[in-house]
Amino acid sequence: MPKIEHRFDDATLAREGRVQKHIVDVFEDPARQGLLYTGTEICANPARRGGECYHALSHPGRIVAMTDNRVPPEVVAKPEPSRWYRWIVLLGMSVAVYGSYYSFDYIGPLAPLLSRQLHFSDSQIGLLQAVYSFPNIVTMLVCGVVIDRIGTRKSMLIFGTMVFVGLVVTALSPSIAVMASGRLLVGTGAEALALASNVAIARWFWRGELSLGFGIRSSFCRLGSFSAQVSPTWAAGAYVYWQWPLLIGVGFGVFCIIGAILYWVLDSRGERRFELGHVAHGGKVVLRDVFGFGRSFWLIAALCVTFYGCIFPFQTFGQKLLIESRHVSPQTASLLVGMEPLFSMIGMPLFGYLVDRYGRRSLFMMYGSLLIVPVFLMLAYTDIPPVIPMAMMGIAFALVPAVMWPALAYVVDRSRLGSANGMLDAIQQLGLVVINLLIGWSNDHWLASAVNPAGYRPSMWIFSTIALAAVAFAYLLLRVETGPHARGLETITTEHQ
Repeated sequence: MPKIEHRFDDATLAREGRVQKHIVDVFEDPARQGLLYTGTEICANPARRGGECYHALSHPGRIVAMTDNRVPPEVVAKPEPSRWYRWIVLLGMSVAVYGSYYSFDYIGPLAPLLSRQLHFSDSQIGLLQAVYSFPNIVTMLVCGVVIDRIGTRKSMLIFGTMVFVGLVVTALSPSIAVMASGRLLVGTGAEALALASNVAIARWFWRGELSLGFGIRSSFCRLGSFSAQVSPTWAAGAYVYWQWPLLIGVGFGVFCIIGAILYWVLDSRGERRFELGHVAHGGKVVLRDVFGFGRSFWLIAALCVTFYGCIFPFQTFGQKLLIESRHVSPQTASLLVGMEPLFSMIGMPLFGYLVDRYGRRSLFMMYGSLLIVPVFLMLAYTDIPPVIPMAMMGIAFALVPAVMWPALAYVVDRSRLGSANGMLDAIQQLGLVVINLLIGWSNDHWLASAVNPAGYRPSMWIFSTIALAAVAFAYLLLRVETGPHARGLETITTEHQ
C-alpha cells in the first residue's frame, strides 16, 4: 500500500468544534476504494472527497465513506471517560453487588440457629446453599446471552430486583421448601447481577486498569460477605430468633436496586459523552460460540470450579465446624470465617494493581491456589490457632479472584464477554451444588458434632483434594500461557493495553 502523508483541513475541523488538527499516516486501499490511516481507521473516499481524512476515535477498525463536507456525527471523536467518572460508575455497580453478596453469605452465620430452632440437619442447610447455585448451572448461560443482547443497564436492574424479591420469599416461612424457593430466586438474580457487573467493568475499563477496577468492585462484594459473616457480632440481638436475620437480609436487598438504578443513570449519561468499550447488543448468538472458547478459557473454568469449591462450601459449614471442633464462641467463629472476605476486600485492589502492572496472571493464580492446600488439614489435625489457616485462606481468596475474572477479557472476544462469564459462572455453580451437598452428606454420615469433632475430618480431606486439583489446573494454564497459544495473560500489562 502506498503511503500518503495528509494534514487535516483546520478550517473544516474547527467548524465541527470537536476534532483537533492532527497529522496521520494514510494508505491507499484499492480493495475498499477508500483510504485507511493508522491508529483510528476512519477515512474518506478519495474519489468523492479528494483524499481528505478526518480524525475519529470511535468505532475502531471501521472504514467510513464520507460524502459531504461534514464529519458524520457517529464518527466524530469522543473523549475517553475521565478517571473520576469511571470510579463513580464503578461505585454504582459496587453498591448493587454489595447487597447481593450479603444475601449469599448470611446463611452460614444462621446455620447454628436453623439447626437449634428449626431442627435443620447439615444436609438441609447445605441444600439452602446448593439450591442457590443449582439453577445457575443452566440459567447463567441464558443470563450471559441476555446481557450480550440487552446490555448491562437493563440486566442489572432486572437481576437486582430479582434478588430483593427472593430475599422476601426466603424470610416468609420456616418451611424448608419456601426457604429453598426464595434462595433459588436469590441465587439466579445475584449471580446474574455479578455477571452483568463483570461485563460493565470491561466496558468502562477496557483501555486500562481492568484488574484494578475489578478488584475494587470485588472489595465491595467481599464487604457484603464480611458484613454477613460477622453479623452475629454487630446484630447480636437479631440472632435470638431465626427470622430476624433473614429480615435484615431483605434490607440489604434494597442496595441491589439502588445500585442498579445509579449505574443506569451514570452509564446512560456516559454513553452519550464518552468512548466506551464495545458491547454487542441484539446480535445473533450461536450456541456453538458459547462452547467454542479456547484452551485458556477452559483451564480458567476448571480452576474456578475447584478453587471456589474450597472457599464457599467451607464458609457454609465453617462457623459450625469451628464452634464444635475448636470450641470457640459463635462470635469468635463468625470473626474467623469473616477473615476470608475481609482479607479479600483489602487485598483484591492491591493484587489487581500488581497484575495490571506486571502481568504474570497464571503464575499469581497458581501461588494463590497453593496457599489453600494445607489449610483444611491444619484445622483438622493440628492445634495451630485457627487464625493462621483462616488468614492463609483469606489471602488466597483475595489473590485468585482478583486475577481470574478480569482474565476473561483477554482470552475471549469482548462482544461475547457476557456469554463467557455466564459459562464460567454456570460451571462454578455446578461445582458448588455438588460440593455443598457432598460436604453436608459427609458431615452427617460421619456424625460430625461437638461430641464427635473427628467427624469433620473426612470433609477436610475432600477440601484438600479439591485444592490440589486447583493447583494442577493453574499450572496447566501457566504452561499454555507461556507457549505458542498464549493469549497474553503472562505478558499484557497496563503499558501495553
